[in-house]
Amino acid sequence: MLNKFDIQIRDEQDYAVIDTEGYLNDALGEALSAKAHGLIQEGRTKLVINLEKTALINSIGISILIEIIEALDEREGTLNFCGLSATQERTFRMMAIAKYAGIFPDEQAAIENL
Repeated sequence: MLNKFDIQIRDEQDYAVIDTEGYLNDALGEALSAKAHGLIQEGRTKLVINLEKTALINSIGISILIEIIEALDEREGTLNFCGLSATQERTFRMMAIAKYAGIFPDEQAAIENL
Protein backbone atom coordinates (compact mmCIF):
# COMPACT_ATOMS: atom_id res chain seq x y z
CA MET A 1 0.00 0.00 0.00
CA LEU A 2 1.31 3.41 -0.88
CA ASN A 3 2.07 5.86 1.91
CA LYS A 4 0.81 8.81 -0.13
CA PHE A 5 -1.31 11.17 1.87
CA ASP A 6 -2.60 14.69 1.65
CA ILE A 7 -4.40 17.14 3.91
CA GLN A 8 -6.24 20.20 2.70
CA ILE A 9 -7.78 22.86 4.93
CA ARG A 10 -10.63 25.11 3.94
CA ASP A 11 -10.78 27.82 6.58
CA GLU A 12 -14.17 29.51 6.53
CA GLN A 13 -15.40 32.43 8.60
CA ASP A 14 -16.44 30.53 11.73
CA TYR A 15 -15.35 26.94 11.03
CA ALA A 16 -12.76 24.93 9.13
CA VAL A 17 -13.01 21.79 7.02
CA ILE A 18 -10.07 19.38 6.93
CA ASP A 19 -9.99 16.98 3.96
CA THR A 20 -7.80 13.92 4.34
CA GLU A 21 -6.59 11.59 1.63
CA GLY A 22 -4.74 8.35 2.16
CA TYR A 23 -4.27 5.76 4.88
CA LEU A 24 -4.87 7.34 8.30
CA ASN A 25 -1.93 5.78 10.12
CA ASP A 26 0.87 7.38 12.13
CA ALA A 27 2.21 9.50 9.23
CA LEU A 28 -1.11 10.98 8.07
CA GLY A 29 -2.32 11.03 11.68
CA GLU A 30 0.58 13.15 12.89
CA ALA A 31 0.14 15.57 10.00
CA LEU A 32 -3.61 15.75 10.68
CA SER A 33 -2.99 16.32 14.39
CA ALA A 34 -0.55 19.16 13.68
CA LYS A 35 -3.00 20.87 11.31
CA ALA A 36 -5.98 20.44 13.66
CA HIS A 37 -4.06 21.64 16.72
CA GLY A 38 -2.81 24.62 14.72
CA LEU A 39 -6.39 25.57 13.88
CA ILE A 40 -7.45 25.10 17.51
CA GLN A 41 -4.56 27.29 18.69
CA GLU A 42 -5.77 29.98 16.26
CA GLY A 43 -9.17 29.86 17.96
CA ARG A 44 -10.98 27.61 15.48
CA THR A 45 -13.25 25.50 17.67
CA LYS A 46 -15.67 24.24 15.01
CA LEU A 47 -14.06 21.64 12.77
CA VAL A 48 -15.25 19.17 10.15
CA ILE A 49 -12.98 16.30 9.15
CA ASN A 50 -13.96 14.89 5.76
CA LEU A 51 -12.71 11.30 5.47
CA GLU A 52 -14.22 10.64 2.04
CA LYS A 53 -10.80 9.95 0.48
CA THR A 54 -9.50 8.00 3.47
CA ALA A 55 -10.29 4.33 2.94
CA LEU A 56 -8.38 2.93 5.93
CA ILE A 57 -7.85 4.08 9.50
CA ASN A 58 -5.68 2.10 11.88
CA SER A 59 -5.61 2.19 15.70
CA ILE A 60 -3.01 4.98 15.75
CA GLY A 61 -5.22 7.04 13.44
CA ILE A 62 -8.19 6.48 15.75
CA SER A 63 -6.16 7.54 18.79
CA ILE A 64 -5.10 10.73 17.02
CA LEU A 65 -8.73 11.52 16.18
CA ILE A 66 -9.58 11.04 19.86
CA GLU A 67 -6.78 13.46 20.82
CA ILE A 68 -8.29 16.07 18.49
CA ILE A 69 -11.72 15.51 20.07
CA GLU A 70 -10.19 16.01 23.53
CA ALA A 71 -8.37 19.19 22.47
CA LEU A 72 -11.61 20.63 21.13
CA ASP A 73 -13.52 19.52 24.22
CA GLU A 74 -11.11 21.52 26.39
CA ARG A 75 -12.11 24.60 24.41
CA GLU A 76 -15.81 23.71 24.31
CA GLY A 77 -15.48 23.12 20.58
CA THR A 78 -17.25 20.86 18.12
CA LEU A 79 -15.92 18.22 15.77
CA ASN A 80 -18.03 16.58 13.08
CA PHE A 81 -16.97 13.83 10.70
CA CYS A 82 -18.32 13.17 7.23
CA GLY A 83 -17.51 10.93 4.30
CA LEU A 84 -17.03 7.80 6.42
CA SER A 85 -17.40 4.37 4.89
CA ALA A 86 -19.97 2.05 6.48
CA THR A 87 -17.16 0.16 8.22
CA GLN A 88 -15.59 3.37 9.56
CA GLU A 89 -18.95 4.56 10.84
CA ARG A 90 -19.57 1.24 12.64
CA THR A 91 -16.10 1.43 14.17
CA PHE A 92 -16.60 5.03 15.33
CA ARG A 93 -19.95 4.09 16.90
CA MET A 94 -18.55 0.94 18.50
CA MET A 95 -15.65 2.91 20.02
CA ALA A 96 -18.07 5.62 21.25
CA ILE A 97 -16.39 8.31 19.12
CA ALA A 98 -19.90 9.21 17.94
CA LYS A 99 -20.73 10.12 21.55
CA TYR A 100 -18.20 12.98 21.45
CA ALA A 101 -18.21 13.98 17.77
CA GLY A 102 -20.91 14.12 15.15
CA ILE A 103 -21.07 11.72 12.23
CA PHE A 104 -22.85 12.95 9.12
CA PRO A 105 -23.39 11.49 5.66
CA ASP A 106 -22.07 14.54 3.82
CA GLU A 107 -20.09 17.70 4.35
CA GLN A 108 -23.06 20.07 4.15
CA ALA A 109 -24.87 18.24 6.97
CA ALA A 110 -21.68 18.20 9.05
CA ILE A 111 -21.27 21.97 8.60
CA GLU A 112 -24.93 22.72 9.35
CA ASN A 113 -24.67 20.81 12.63
CA LEU A 114 -21.56 22.51 14.03
